Amino acid sequence: MLIRFNVKNFLSFSANEDGKSEEFSMIAGKVRNKKEHTYDDTKIKLLKFAAVYGANASGKSNLVKALDFMKNTVVYGLPDGYSSKYCKADEKNKELPSYFEIEVKLGKKYYSYGYEVILSKGEFQSEWLIELTADNKEKTIFSRDIANGEYELGGCLNTKGLFEKINNYAEDIQDDGSALLLTVMNRNKKNLYQNYKRAAVLQDMYLWLKNCLDINYPDRPISSYSYMASMENVEEICNMIAAFGTGITDYKLVDVSADKVVSHLPEEAREQVIKSLERHMAEAENESEKQSVGIIMRSNRDFFILGMKKDEITCQTIQFEHNKNNILFELSEESDGTVRVLDLLEILLSDEGKTYVIDELDRCLHPSLTYKFIETFLQLAAKKNIQLIVTTHESRLLDFDLLRRDEVWFVDKRKTGESDIYSLEEYNTRFDQKIDKAYLEGRYGGVPIFNTVFPIKGV
Repeated sequence: MLIRFNVKNFLSFSANEDGKSEEFSMIAGKVRNKKEHTYDDTKIKLLKFAAVYGANASGKSNLVKALDFMKNTVVYGLPDGYSSKYCKADEKNKELPSYFEIEVKLGKKYYSYGYEVILSKGEFQSEWLIELTADNKEKTIFSRDIANGEYELGGCLNTKGLFEKINNYAEDIQDDGSALLLTVMNRNKKNLYQNYKRAAVLQDMYLWLKNCLDINYPDRPISSYSYMASMENVEEICNMIAAFGTGITDYKLVDVSADKVVSHLPEEAREQVIKSLERHMAEAENESEKQSVGIIMRSNRDFFILGMKKDEITCQTIQFEHNKNNILFELSEESDGTVRVLDLLEILLSDEGKTYVIDELDRCLHPSLTYKFIETFLQLAAKKNIQLIVTTHESRLLDFDLLRRDEVWFVDKRKTGESDIYSLEEYNTRFDQKIDKAYLEGRYGGVPIFNTVFPIKGV
């Protein structure tokens, strides 16, 4: 689970008034009500939900992009366009390191992982992985001062045999500003983790970033509809879909021509799909597994499941029935709001362990539907360890009947162009306060300030 995230010198985030990084936290505050909204292991209390508010161009989406940038850099390397991502509010930032640090709970322990990188040059300056203890002590697992070619290994890595192996990898890249040790330690190292269980934290941290931190943007589908592809719990899923007022009462997997689907793919993509299907078929140990082999292809308005049967590609799609009238509709025929609901169901049906981040949650949703979704999520989250962080303009969520004070965050932009992140918890707002009205009046910042709406000639 996510504990904290810090960022400095990235897009609109420079440094706060104390010169430190901007911080977003899922650590529960002093609020005593709605304890079911939190995870509590007696050592730490973590929120399961947070809503981030702010005016357009305030930096809300930049917080999402910062998390995504950190994740993608570890998993895939520095993303395209990285050299211009530093905070341009001050020209000095071009030569200064950008700072990314994330604290997470893995199993029963807590860890901090981070790195500094001069984005204009694409050069990493430092990297660290630290175990955080309940008594506020730190145990260094590894730390790298890349600029000076120095590193330290410790903690669970400081055992005979394992230390020597990790040391070899660390020594190879001790002054290599293009490589992160966490990335290197998750490239073809399967045997290492099988033979040295104490090294598992290196793999666990990497896999949490890769698989458990699920980041979603408004112009991309949230879900692959994998929850529908299995055709299990159809009645439960249909009841949930119907509860959001979509009119959908049933759905079915329908065979479609694979040629029509595959032929629209670029040749390279078509070959990758075929190779992937063949590989999955070869890895299947029995006939039942071979029958279930499939690749989900999803775009904004299309959904297909590609499989193989007797060396031929098969294809299915989902079609929906409304009001039990036996007439089926394709995904492309559903409204934008219905498609958005179908996407969001992935989160409600998800197993525990994931941290979802959604930019512009309320896109295409009626305000009442947005409220209903968050209300449903919080009810389900009370029974499992899952987190949801959203950016939104929907002021109806600012309701103490729905949310805790510490679940509300704001991003506001200074006159100089940098963004500040802060929590409603800082305002110590009374529980009978109409915070939606106070927010829209600008009491907490994070709302647009207009000089004039439209300058009209002659007026």
